[in-house]
Amino acid sequence: MNKVPMTVAGEKRLRKELEELKGEARPRVIAAIAEAREHGDLKENAEYHAAREQQGFIEGRIQEIEGKLSNAQVIDVTKLPQTGKVIFGVTVGLINLETDEEVTYRIVGEDEADIKSGRISVTSPIARALIGKEEGDVVVVRTPGGEVEYEISSVEHL
Repeated sequence: MNKVPMTVAGEKRLRKELEELKGEARPRVIAAIAEAREHGDLKENAEYHAAREQQGFIEGRIQEIEGKLSNAQVIDVTKLPQTGKVIFGVTVGLINLETDEEVTYRIVGEDEADIKSGRISVTSPIARALIGKEEGDVVVVRTPGGEVEYEISSVEHL
């Protein structure tokens, strides 16, 4: 299996969710199933069927998270030398050369990406164009709306 890059924060978030699912959600749904069983006929018991369905979702998510964590290659960018080069995990400041608009993105794993929080996936077109470039370089990003030119204003290992 291929290792999937993940930041330290992304790993912590997944481990926390896994802990909540195993420690809180799973026991809660088991109790709900037991309570619904006490109501009698399981064929026409909507509470029982809803609880069983919820249990299936929880168990599926637990397996998904455990799989992701087992295939994760956790990269702590703060322990890497700062070369000014764009690599996985860095925070990149960009200036749009057409509009002079400044944006900041952190390059993270696919599961951690959230554009509203400024985290972009390493597989996104912007990140792919930035990887390997250095501070001060001009990068052309092909987007669905056309090509956009950015200048890399900063590369930070946060």
